[in-house]
Amino acid sequence: MNDNNEHARNQTPPLGGEGGGIKVFTFNPIQENSFVIWDKTGECAIIDAGCYKSYEFEKLDSFIKSNNLKPVKLINTHCHFDHIMGVEQCREAYKLKWEAHSGDAFWVENAQKQGAMFGIPMQPVSKPDTDLKDGDKVSFGNTLLEVIHVPGHSPGSICFYNEASKILIAGDVLFRGSIGRTDLPGGNYKTLITGIKSKLLVLPGEVKVYPGHGPATTIVEERNDNPFLI
Repeated sequence: MNDNNEHARNQTPPLGGEGGGIKVFTFNPIQENSFVIWDKTGECAIIDAGCYKSYEFEKLDSFIKSNNLKPVKLINTHCHFDHIMGVEQCREAYKLKWEAHSGDAFWVENAQKQGAMFGIPMQPVSKPDTDLKDGDKVSFGNTLLEVIHVPGHSPGSICFYNEASKILIAGDVLFRGSIGRTDLPGGNYKTLITGIKSKLLVLPGEVKVYPGHGPATTIVEERNDNPFLI
């Protein structure tokens, strides 16, 4: 993937106003998107820590340190193995509690088995410290992220919405021109489509959507052009 094109797709207004932002990393053999988001206070959240190789964590850590950021939140949109590969590293390095939806406890417990199915060895991942539920607010610095539970890709799939900056971290719920797969245990196609239409497509059209894989999109683009949702 062309880095310049990817950077251009992922431009967005600063989170929380001047001095904030969002950084997208593409990590691990599954090419998963991990995020660091921050505001002018310098506090930041790490979302979907998927760093697998040591150099990937070093890249994440170098970005945080070079921008004088302070990680205060470690949160996940869901707990499929490719999205939690770096959780334990981040937990330890930044002394953070891990927050995710309890509906994905099965996937945390079976992370090593799922990795083995893809030929990717994994260390065990301990269960989340905090259960995030629909409607919860995750706060750091001056920023609030609303938790939106959209099951169907996995039972515990959630999205993080920042209304002020019109940003949605969608995990594997919604992609540019596509939706998350529903053929894994706990997946349900009808549930996913219903949740996307009732909870995500009702957001303002200009909301920028950052998925768990691939390029960013917008709500209006997916309303108008996504073949699964028309």
